[in-house]
Amino acid sequence: MANDRLHIKTDSGEMIEASAPVIISASRSTDIPAFYAKWFFNRLTKGYCTWYNPFNQQKMYISFKNCKVVVFWTKNPKPILPYLHILDEMDIHYYFQVTLNDYANEGFEPNVPSINERVETFKLLSDKIGKERIIWRFDPLIITPNISPRELLTRIWHIGNKLKGYTDKLVFSFVDVKAYRKVKNNLVKETIFFTKEDVEYAEANHAQRIEIVQGLQKIREAWYNQGWDITMATCAEDINLESYGIEHNRCIDGELMKHIFAEDKELVYYLHTLKWPKRDIFGSLPPIPQKEKKVKDTGQRKVCGCIVSKDIGMYNTCRHFCVYCYANTSKDCVIKNMEKHNEDSESIIG
Repeated sequence: MANDRLHIKTDSGEMIEASAPVIISASRSTDIPAFYAKWFFNRLTKGYCTWYNPFNQQKMYISFKNCKVVVFWTKNPKPILPYLHILDEMDIHYYFQVTLNDYANEGFEPNVPSINERVETFKLLSDKIGKERIIWRFDPLIITPNISPRELLTRIWHIGNKLKGYTDKLVFSFVDVKAYRKVKNNLVKETIFFTKEDVEYAEANHAQRIEIVQGLQKIREAWYNQGWDITMATCAEDINLESYGIEHNRCIDGELMKHIFAEDKELVYYLHTLKWPKRDIFGSLPPIPQKEKKVKDTGQRKVCGCIVSKDIGMYNTCRHFCVYCYANTSKDCVIKNMEKHNEDSESIIG
């Protein structure tokens, strides 16, 4: 079941081969909960969606038949809240990666709600699905002439004090400028803080990174003393911070799924073996093998720890217009793509 390919009937009545992943990522490439919640549930009802490879534009059909877990990535989960009961009714598990930064003064995230509104939505979602199923991301960490490591720590501290008890984990990463031409261009074009000559200084240097993680260690200790035992982890960073009590994160996290969805024994077996269990004639599940199969998602960066999933998002479709985004080429590209979108189309850009 893990690597099943099956035939589906498209909206036009054509029979097409499709992949049928167990875990769906929705999405690293755009904010589906914020902007495409209705589209997502329309496609879930239809039973499939399509996805275009951003590098060669090859079209892929993705069936939801075998889907057992959806991992949502978002800066604003509020629009999707009224639809979550559908997943519950379909016995599809889900959890959220919610990015809640504070770059309000800098205008780095021009189309997100206010910090207070995002905090209240975060709390509402946590109350609805449980704190283990909502992960707080302060991501990425950006240095500017006005944002020192100490200032970043202050902003994390203030937001965390509002989220205390509503999540069990904080994930962060350092902005990648050198690796992404889109990021470099947009930071120069859309902000007043950088020129082509100094934009790479948005990346924290080694000394600044150590200052930040030392500060995070102290923040975690302070929160722990206040009764909040929060885990801290980095996303796709090669720096080893174990001595500071900071882990390497797995955003598509099989271990987390085993814990929070432990009652689903079939899913636990799959997460251990990457094969769907076959019941015997009495309906019993096979025992879980002692040796666990570890399969990294090879489509992600080398230091990414995520397990295999299928992302269904599209580049150049996120309307938050964050200046550090690697998935948007420019605001104009997004606006042009929006003209092609409708909520009944097979892909986000139909």
